[in-house]
Amino acid sequence: MSLNSIFQYFVPKDRKVFFPLFEQAAGNLVVMSNVLIEAVNTADLKKREELYNQIDKLENFGDELTHQIYQELSKNFITPFDREDITALTSAIDDVADYIQGSVNRMSLYKVEEISKSMISLSELILAGSLEIDKAIKELKDLKNVRAIADCCIRINNIENQADDIFDRAVADLFLYEKDAINLIKYKEVLAALETATDMCEDVANVLETILVKNA
Repeated sequence: MSLNSIFQYFVPKDRKVFFPLFEQAAGNLVVMSNVLIEAVNTADLKKREELYNQIDKLENFGDELTHQIYQELSKNFITPFDREDITALTSAIDDVADYIQGSVNRMSLYKVEEISKSMISLSELILAGSLEIDKAIKELKDLKNVRAIADCCIRINNIENQADDIFDRAVADLFLYEKDAINLIKYKEVLAALETATDMCEDVANVLETILVKNA
């Protein structure tokens, strides 16, 4: 076996494996977020449940992508950047999907029929964060446009700060105006899950910033 053949055995086709999977996972967040927006803006309860089911299927697809990335990580000797950062980025993207699904699961299980303005606002911020993640991931494969990735991370941090403010105000209003203790608990749980999804977007940004620093 020639030296070139041996070398080719160890060198992964990383740009044909890892980055397309990252891009699919990030794109899946955008699709999930758009379905979430549609769900919280419809008054048709049957249609809303159908949209919740779509999100469940999309989250399962995201899990499959996560599994594929981990499989590729176990097979490839050389990776495009540090293995722990690949693991962290994969996990962080998966966490966003988990909390989007967790939010709609709570809405469904708790029979939340009236969607509040705060829930809609938080859903819109999840979509905004997902779009920024998608943009950043598309720039990650060659790291030629570091400024664009950094700007996405800054915007994600700002989105998370906005979500904190909306969540705090919404919970304060619940304690001020909601007289039904069960409704208060249900709405607070849903709001918390939605807000946590924006926290998970910020976690993705933190991993991306780590990758930028290491590869500067």
